Amino acid sequence: MKLSKAMITLGVATALMQLPSCNGNHADENPLLQESTLPYGAPDFSRIKTSDYVPAIKAGIEEKRANVQAIVDNPEAPTFENTIVAFEESGLLLERVSNVLFALVSAEKTPEIAEAEKEVTPLLTDLDNELMFNKALFQRIKTVYDTERDQLEGEDQKLLDETYKMFVRSGALLSDEDMEKMKQINLRIADLQQQWGDALQAATNDAAVWVDSVEQLAGLSEADIAQCREDAESRGGKAPYCIVIVNTTQQAILTSLDNRDLRRRVFEASIHRADGTNDHNTFAICTEIAQLRAQQAQIMGYQNYAEYSLERTMAKTPDNVYAFLRQLIAQYVPKADAETKAIEAYAKLQEGTDFTLEPYDRFYYSAKMKKDLLNISDDEVKPYFNADSVRENGVFYAANRVYGLTFKERTDIPVYHPDVRVYEVFDKDGQPLALFYSDLYRRPTKRGGAWMSEFLNQSHKRDQKPVIYNVCNSAKAPEGQPSLLTWDEVTTMFHEFGHALHGILSNCHYNSLAGTAVARDFVEMPSQFNESFASIPEIFDHYAKHAVTGEPMPAELKERMLKSINFQTAYALGENLGATCVDMAWHMLPADQIPTVDEANQFETEALRQVGLLNRQVPPRYSTSYFNHIWGSGYAAGYYSYLWTEVLAVNIADCFAQRGALDPAVGQDMRDKILSRGNTRDLMQIFTDFTGMEQPDASGLLKARGL
Repeated sequence: MKLSKAMITLGVATALMQLPSCNGNHADENPLLQESTLPYGAPDFSRIKTSDYVPAIKAGIEEKRANVQAIVDNPEAPTFENTIVAFEESGLLLERVSNVLFALVSAEKTPEIAEAEKEVTPLLTDLDNELMFNKALFQRIKTVYDTERDQLEGEDQKLLDETYKMFVRSGALLSDEDMEKMKQINLRIADLQQQWGDALQAATNDAAVWVDSVEQLAGLSEADIAQCREDAESRGGKAPYCIVIVNTTQQAILTSLDNRDLRRRVFEASIHRADGTNDHNTFAICTEIAQLRAQQAQIMGYQNYAEYSLERTMAKTPDNVYAFLRQLIAQYVPKADAETKAIEAYAKLQEGTDFTLEPYDRFYYSAKMKKDLLNISDDEVKPYFNADSVRENGVFYAANRVYGLTFKERTDIPVYHPDVRVYEVFDKDGQPLALFYSDLYRRPTKRGGAWMSEFLNQSHKRDQKPVIYNVCNSAKAPEGQPSLLTWDEVTTMFHEFGHALHGILSNCHYNSLAGTAVARDFVEMPSQFNESFASIPEIFDHYAKHAVTGEPMPAELKERMLKSINFQTAYALGENLGATCVDMAWHMLPADQIPTVDEANQFETEALRQVGLLNRQVPPRYSTSYFNHIWGSGYAAGYYSYLWTEVLAVNIADCFAQRGALDPAVGQDMRDKILSRGNTRDLMQIFTDFTGMEQPDASGLLKARGL
């Protein structure tokens, strides 16, 4: 997942609210108030203290205000240079500090950071409101738009368009009364999203399942048992073992747990983590955010938030999204039903004819069925997926073969946590290209999921090379043991590095158009496409080596493993469709139809029923009460984009397969026409430039998933 992080200059305060705070200190002692002297301008975490953040943010806010006031007070007539470019380059200090702090709030949210975050949220939201509703500033921008647009071209015209549309969509053309309403809504949403981040992290951490004896963990490997012991120790040792709940509904550990009651406890801990059946209930936050978004859309003249949000995407309208979803649902449902019947029939053979398959049984019996039919299991292949080897001999090797990139670890660059590793990226001609941070392992201070973002975005205007990071949540093995991955975690690492490549290979003039600054239903395409390299034989053989012996995965095991990738994949599609439809249902409502807190759970049930996806065996990947993508991140009315961009990715992978999957010439074409272009051209045109296709072809999606 590309972390949705709108900068202050993009006018989205709700994503910027998550910034830690601190006590005051002297400017000359605050490293955040000075440009970093490290390579690439990387943040110097060896010098930065928690107490540095708020003074730096406050200074950045004042600098931003002064920069904007200078634009407004300029006696010269508005021009592209003195207004649009000047606004683009305003507030560099605030942008730099915000990037660093936003990274920590997601990846290393200590109690001090969480408490401090609350202090700066209103400061940033007030600034955002102040800028977006600055009539004098907007009048200058509108004058340039009205008088110069036709004389501009390329990135200049695109920057003007994006700047103008950003202000209009934020409410710059509203009446004074409606502007004030929007300001108050923005403030409240920012506050609620900060509350959401705290509440969900606490709920997920508290949902951990404590286990009293090793006998209850029967079925787990020795490595997994050791991980449960390690997790228990790191979380206070309430019992000898602990099963940590991850962000999704289903939990991968259920594939191996023999103890059915423990499977039930784990599954129920996941689905009930924040729905009020325990000490955590996020429904009040969800429903109020939904209400406020519906009000925003109404003020802006749209029927609902989905209509308002989708206007700036490739899909354009809710009707187009639903047409896409209906086609997939119609093809999916019979395959899912057949898959469920097959698993239940298999389970009955094991347990007796009176056995009823429950949602917490599905992964367990599906894994056993796969073992019997394909003679393969996760425990058999995990020793060949050493996290370090996957990263360096897989992810990096693929980037070398396709794009000519090389990587050198930089142990001299300070990091925000000891688990983080830093690599310098070099281009095919040996020239330094970027800095890349890799943070693979879960910890209590890190939110769930996996994502990419940047400390510094690429920009020729600023002579700035990209400083990119990936964050994942794999289990870290006890000291001295290799950390082993599941196949799903392998593909997640390739996925997130696809986002990283989108940032690393950016070749744009303006910061706000560079890298991953594209629509949601395009941004996931490079990442989903990059997953395809994980199973290409040459790449696979290069990283799939035994963690202890270093021997490559035996050919016979490799064949069985690769054949198993698409075993019973209807579930994965179904949980994604379910989450997508939950997201759309919430954001299709007008303000007067938003459910109450008590109605929220039933609303989700009915929404799934209406689209034919209410299925106990295939619950949504994320349920309303822990759906961070739509309440805490930038995917409101946008979770469909994972499936939408998967179609784009399949089409592009087909082009690679036809032209040469590891052919550097094809990689260069991909780089030139897609990965380097950021948001500098129409996104459908970018897709067409590489594929030659006027429109994406969805027919290959189910085939690619083995359906």
